[in-house]
Amino acid sequence: MSSSTTKDSNRVVRVASGQGFWGDWLDAPRRQVEGGQVDYLMLDYLAEVTMSILQKQKERDPQMGYARDFIGAMESVLPAVVERGVKVIANAGGVNPVACAHAVHDVARKAGAAGKLKIGVVTGDDLLPRIDELIASGHPLTHMETGAPLSTVRDRVLSANAYIGSTPIVEALARGANVVVTGRSTDTALTMAPLRHEFGWAADDWDRLAAGIIAGHIIECGAQCSGGNCLYDWRNIPDLANIGYPIVEATADGTFTVVKHPNTGGRINVPSVTEQCVYEMGDPNSYITPDVVADFTTIHLEDDGENRVRVFGIKGRPATDKLKVSIAYRSGYKAVGTLLYAWPDALEKAQLADRVLRERLDAMGLKFDKVLTEFVGVSSAHGPLTPHVGEAPEVQLRIGVRSTERSSVERFTREIAPLVLNGPPSVTGFAGGRPKVEEIVAYWPALVDKTVVQTRVEVLS
Repeated sequence: MSSSTTKDSNRVVRVASGQGFWGDWLDAPRRQVEGGQVDYLMLDYLAEVTMSILQKQKERDPQMGYARDFIGAMESVLPAVVERGVKVIANAGGVNPVACAHAVHDVARKAGAAGKLKIGVVTGDDLLPRIDELIASGHPLTHMETGAPLSTVRDRVLSANAYIGSTPIVEALARGANVVVTGRSTDTALTMAPLRHEFGWAADDWDRLAAGIIAGHIIECGAQCSGGNCLYDWRNIPDLANIGYPIVEATADGTFTVVKHPNTGGRINVPSVTEQCVYEMGDPNSYITPDVVADFTTIHLEDDGENRVRVFGIKGRPATDKLKVSIAYRSGYKAVGTLLYAWPDALEKAQLADRVLRERLDAMGLKFDKVLTEFVGVSSAHGPLTPHVGEAPEVQLRIGVRSTERSSVERFTREIAPLVLNGPPSVTGFAGGRPKVEEIVAYWPALVDKTVVQTRVEVLS
């Protein structure tokens, strides 16, 4: 029998999503805590590329390496945390959770509320200092798609973080934290942890844990399940400028309802929630997380009133013995330049400019791993599948190169502007100077035994 049966089966716990990625709507956290009753505010900041960006920031400044938008979010929700008891869970710690927690503490101190915050800090996901030790002890961190060992790019690795689950977050909450900051936790764990904590779900209560994971998956991308980026009936989604972010209203048996605050825009219905369910789903029978393997084919959705979708029937299986590791490494340089060609014959002009530029680059003997051209307005989104729709009134030539040699990329950036006068006619919209040379950060997914990743929880007060 699940330990959740000792709890009030009618009690509802509300977890609100306030950020779906680093760069999401800055007003969303405040709107979520001020718009109605919520118990927890979940803020998801991290993506694979984000970790490498944060690692580079930390290299420049040891006090950085976390999502700084989170500090502003905490300033905006601090009254709700200290006065109404709303708890905040965020993976904003990036590659420096401790520094992030201290920054939050400084915000509270300046507001005279330091004594009212207990900040839980979860660490242990950062494997960068241990890579050589892991490889030497028989953990090659093999690329999940190519099968190559990490040793082939070891000298270029920027960051390496294991995806941790809900257990350390639950521990932090159990120790009294009302703000929990993690590094690379799974997105879904940020929602599952408070439900597991509140309802006392056991670590092997697979169906309820799977329900918590699905709840997290549905709201992890913020307003993407409440009308944002929604294909179904998108023309008629009301008041997107005032869109409401989603909230999960959960009960101890694992059923939950996806809602949003009254008097907000957007829409929550079965189609909008379904679109989010299949987002980044992978194998629908086996959605693997550190806590549980959830079966998406068992999800049942039904409308439960206006802007309410009930979710139930979810099944889960035991978790695997591995954790996914997100590794980023340096992989050369790139630059992208654009020119806009106007009607008539816009596409022909852009195609000629592309040929001219490529011939000039070839004549210089420059070394590129890839030269990619897109004709924006004609075929950049769907390539050869683009239907013929007649002559385009304007076409943007977008051409990019990548190379292990920075000098080749730099020379490319000098060859775009001359086409304004010595290439095909009717170029417009060229401004901003030469394209910028950027370092390429590539993604290396790997698996590692759970036994080698030891998380730690510290509570600051």
